[in-house]
Amino acid sequence: MQTPQKIAVVGSGLVGTLLAIYLKKLGHTVHVYDRSADIRTVEFSGRSINLVMSNRGWKAMQDVGLEDEIRKIGIPVDKRAIHLKDGQLNYQYYGKEGEAIFSLSRGVLNRRMIDLAEDAGVEFFFEHRIWDITLADATLHIGETERGAWTDLPYDKVFGADGAFSRIRHRMQRQSMFDYSQEFMKLGYKELHIPANPDGTHKIDKNSLHIWPRGHFMLMALANLDGTFTCTLFMPFEGENSFEQLKDEASLVDFFAHHFPDTKEVIPDLVRDFFKNPTSYLAIMKCYPWTFEDKVALIGDSAHAIVPFYGHGMNAGFEDITILNELILKYGDNWKMVFSEYQKSRKPNADAIAELSRRNFMEMSTKTADPKFLLQKKIEKWFSDKHPDKWLPLYSRVTFSLQPYSEALAIGDFQNKIMEEVLQMPNIEQNWNSEAVENKIIELLKN
Repeated sequence: MQTPQKIAVVGSGLVGTLLAIYLKKLGHTVHVYDRSADIRTVEFSGRSINLVMSNRGWKAMQDVGLEDEIRKIGIPVDKRAIHLKDGQLNYQYYGKEGEAIFSLSRGVLNRRMIDLAEDAGVEFFFEHRIWDITLADATLHIGETERGAWTDLPYDKVFGADGAFSRIRHRMQRQSMFDYSQEFMKLGYKELHIPANPDGTHKIDKNSLHIWPRGHFMLMALANLDGTFTCTLFMPFEGENSFEQLKDEASLVDFFAHHFPDTKEVIPDLVRDFFKNPTSYLAIMKCYPWTFEDKVALIGDSAHAIVPFYGHGMNAGFEDITILNELILKYGDNWKMVFSEYQKSRKPNADAIAELSRRNFMEMSTKTADPKFLLQKKIEKWFSDKHPDKWLPLYSRVTFSLQPYSEALAIGDFQNKIMEEVLQMPNIEQNWNSEAVENKIIELLKN
């Protein structure tokens, strides 16, 4: 057990709130600050992408006894439902029988997490604007405005969980030898909405991640408990088939009728939602180091913001907490060692999931409708079922295992090279599950 300390967490999002619960259960006094209003008192809509919880996230929940509570507000999703332009619907199962990710509304989950943190004894301070931090003594500086009078709030430790545009990281960036990069994608996203049927049921299959892949743009939808779906339209900001072209009702309706004809009956409020909800940006942010001595540490998006195409922003942030907690249990009061080992362990894995997430946009928007890609996935599943000791598909490594992201990426690249050779075999479309293919994969694995 650690010596109790007074710890501040800046940011009341999912990672900050779960971290606060962990720290409180370790015996610390924990205060959470957020510049926004209490999410439980405001309507949360208009710029959200539904979350999916996978094994890494569940591990963090299990270790602190929250898994059962959170499963109550999720919907299991065991497959992709691919909506082709000609109206055909294809299903692609994620893993083995019984394996599923869980669809969660960000707003519903965040509200529940704050309730659970308060039940554990965490204190929250909403509408408190943290403008700066003195790193050397973990003192937060709070005030009404950035240039007005500030009050000093001294702590033993501060964790920056305040997202991709973190104020805590902003101060750390002003040190020498601090690496930082930020990259905005040329894609943006907009939230849309599928309402429930009059009886409260879902209009389309609730246990699927629905994807309308159209090359450089796509639509996706994930179910909510109340019978609705949160939809997200991902598109370039400029150029052909972009947000800049959808400036009025006529162009929007024509665009959806041409590219997403099967959504007409299920998205009745398309025009209202499209022009009411903002067009949001997607950014990848990397930095290092994540810690300052034994006083301050970054966690979640404030250390490694990624794009949402693998569904692992939350899971990666929760895994930060799992690793941090394991190191606390190992090193006790030696916070300097805890912080040092934490950032060394997590940095390569955060970089790996950033790369995997970037790549997965192409998989979801283009490859899911490509017959060659579908054949590759079919062969991988067939071979994996026959030889589970020899082959675990990349998606399963990332989503249904706790293997470090960096290892999953490296092995996935190796497996993809093997599959490129296999797909060149004569008559592979007819002989995909033959002994010759099986032997070829085994031979290539040995090499």
